Parts: sequence; structure tokens; C-alpha cells
Amino acid sequence: MAVLNHGFEYRKRLRAEAAGLRMIDYLTRYYSGSTQEEWLDRIESGLVLVDGIPSNRDVVLRPGIVLSWMRPPWEEPDAPLSFAILYRDEHLLAVAKPEGLPTVPGGGGFMENTLLYLVRRHFPGASPLHRLGRGTSGIVLFAITRESASIVSQAWRGGQILKVYRALAFGRPAGDEFEINTPIGPVPHKILRTIHAACLTGKSAHSHVNVLERRDGCTLLQVRITTGRPHQIRIHLAAAGHPLVGDPLYTAGGIPAKDTRALPGDLGYHLHSALLGFPHPATSRWTEIACAPPPLLRLHNEMTQ
Repeated sequence: MAVLNHGFEYRKRLRAEAAGLRMIDYLTRYYSGSTQEEWLDRIESGLVLVDGIPSNRDVVLRPGIVLSWMRPPWEEPDAPLSFAILYRDEHLLAVAKPEGLPTVPGGGGFMENTLLYLVRRHFPGASPLHRLGRGTSGIVLFAITRESASIVSQAWRGGQILKVYRALAFGRPAGDEFEINTPIGPVPHKILRTIHAACLTGKSAHSHVNVLERRDGCTLLQVRITTGRPHQIRIHLAAAGHPLVGDPLYTAGGIPAKDTRALPGDLGYHLHSALLGFPHPATSRWTEIACAPPPLLRLHNEMTQ
């Protein structure tokens, strides 16, 4: 028997883009994950509200009103529903996220099968300070207090956070150490309209790469990123001619594979957040948290220890 979640109420205060649009036109334009027929059924069932009052399909929207709708309980995709605590004090919590578990609710129908939901069952006030892609394993840092969240977020924006990953990539890089500075920005995508990829007009991005171990047809890499663009390591290594082994989306050049219908949350690639360093929000003392990589991303001598 299928296990359903508890459903979810979506709430949004409308902005200028909604001005003058009919309810049904707005919903189908900006929330195309549901068909027009599905939206009409929800509206007619009284599940779509404007400022808390059931609405109709032809009401004309205006900025400032609160639009909400209740999504009935649904069966979410499977995901590993576990995490390990790596660090904990009264200010911060660091956990190890398994591959396949989304960090936060988002696309793909994930709501309760997420790291955020699981962590908040034990630590109700925890707030994630960053996120990892669904297929990426490793360290996710949470703030326990608002003050800690503010201080660490400021350090993040100021480039004071050390972020080191393990990655398994195709090919054999010419050198043992190299930099990647390919800009990252939105490019067209068949399903999502746009998707982040290598883009000449995108935002600056920087990754520092070290070869850890050369293998048959692939290379184990350590990647330190000084910026945090979406899917940066996947895009950068692909742009450098070394896409991640098993990545269904990004190909050589750092762009989506031609004619692909793959999405950023699709699994298959091998990437792990191995080390996170930061000034502690309470003491300013430099703090580092490590997370052991999965077997495929370990060095040969790590496997034999």
C-alpha cells in the first residue's frame, strides 16, 4: 500500500507579474507542473484561495494579495531517509546527507522525503545554510539560532568558507593541478525553460582542482570551490573536458547533453562534500568538519585501511 505524505499548503504574496492576469492563466503559466484541467479541478473544489477565501477561475489578480492552494497528500519518490550527525553545539549542526536525498523540498515531488524535513523532526529550529544537489553526498551545515545563521551567512557571502569536494570524472587531466573559471548562468532547457550551465554572460565562478588518483578511463579529483554557483562542480569539470562519471545532464563543454530530457536532480554522478571550514559564529575560531567519502570516491590506500 502506498504511503502518502501530509500534503502541503502553498502560499505566495503576488508581485507585479500577476497584475491583470486571470487566476487560471496565472496558475497555468507559472505553475506548469500541473495541467490546466488539474488547476480547474482544484479551483472548482475550493482548494485555491485568495486572501483566505475560495476563488474562481476568472478572478483578476493584483499585486499584494496572498494566493494559496492546498495540495492533497501524495506519494513521494523514494529516497534514503537517514542522516548522520557530524557536529553539534548550541549554535550549529552539521550532518552527512546520503546520495539520493534532496536537501530541501522542490521539484520532483519531494516534500517530506528531504533532509530538511528529517532534520527538523529532531531539531525543529534548524535552518540549512546551503544545499547540496540530490545526487551529491556529504556535509550540510544547519544553523540552530537566527544569530548563527546571520553570522555564517555573512561569512559565506564574504568568501570565508572552505568547501572541498571529491569527484570522479572522465578522462585524464593533463596536469595534476588546475583552475577553472568558466562563467555559469541560465541557458535554454526543454523542460525547465532554463537551466544553469556554462554561459559566457553568466556569473563568475572559480574552482581549484587537484588530481588525487588516476584510474582506468577516469580520475579521482579534489575540488575546492571559492564560489557557490548552482551545480558548479558538475558544470566546471564538464567545461574542462572531464564531466563527472555517470552525470546524465552535463556533457563536455559544461552544457546539457544534446536532446537530453535529464534534470539537475537526476542521479548517477559521483560527487561528495568532504570538508567544510568556517569561522565559528560564537567564537570566530576556525572550525573544520570532515565527512568520509563513499567507497568509489576513496583513495586506494583509504580503501585498504
